[in-house]
Amino acid sequence: MEFRSARLAVLQLLGSVVQADRPALLQWMRTTRDFDEFTHDNHDIMLKSIAEDLRNCLPLETMLSSEHLALQKIQQHPEPTVHVDAFLYDEDFIDSLCEEGKMSRNYCMVCGSHQTAPLGFISHSFSLMEVKFIYHHALPDLSGKILVDVGSRLGTVLYAGYLYSSALQLYGVEMNEDFCQLQEMVIKKYQFTDRIKVLHGDICTQGSLLQNADVIIMNNVFEYFLNEAEQARAWEYINHNVRKQGSLLVTVPSLEESLSGLQTNIQLSPWVEEVPLNYTVYPEKDIDREALEQIHLYKIL
Repeated sequence: MEFRSARLAVLQLLGSVVQADRPALLQWMRTTRDFDEFTHDNHDIMLKSIAEDLRNCLPLETMLSSEHLALQKIQQHPEPTVHVDAFLYDEDFIDSLCEEGKMSRNYCMVCGSHQTAPLGFISHSFSLMEVKFIYHHALPDLSGKILVDVGSRLGTVLYAGYLYSSALQLYGVEMNEDFCQLQEMVIKKYQFTDRIKVLHGDICTQGSLLQNADVIIMNNVFEYFLNEAEQARAWEYINHNVRKQGSLLVTVPSLEESLSGLQTNIQLSPWVEEVPLNYTVYPEKDIDREALEQIHLYKIL
């Protein structure tokens, strides 16, 4: 059925609904997720396929034994906290795991009692919603541009950048060799090799790459993986090398929050200007607005 006929059929169907029930039907049509399978484009489907491939290669908590400091910092949270990768496990997936008894959203406050409290959840990856927000609403057209993802981990930003943007080249810099190998596996399988390159190493050895980048993305990049002295050193290095006028910096959380408590000589006002973002572009009720508001965009002065 072509568009004109389909449109008339839908209007005729609505006209045949009992008038008293019509508002409820229209409200359901505006808010339901039942239409998702018809609205998701091929890029969404490909990213979900990548997520499935990665889930099959990683433990449920998506943390590796080689991530000693990150594991230690999560254990030191004042309240019990678990790592749940937002790219691999969306809310619906977590609900199904909870129903199967493979995961819980709560912990027992007094062992053996019915007193429970919500577990803290943390993710070191962007969700599908967040990367779409970044590429569709936060960043401008990236045709001919170079993008660098600092701490690329599973490669979520890189795959999304390949599919949702026209960036000339997408570089991931990742210290953990195991995650580099996972990214290489995905890049080869999905034939992303023409525009994505993953570099195994410390960002503090990539001065030339940072100097030439048009967009740099940093998602919770140092806090869980470096001690405070190393974090300060990394930020000083980035501040020294990211100086290309007009280039863009996407961070989670804000630069102010990331630098608070660290001993650095970085002055933000001469270096960057924050670009306001519209966090209300998704009207759906189940959008995690709080997660979007953690995303900040800066222009290098």
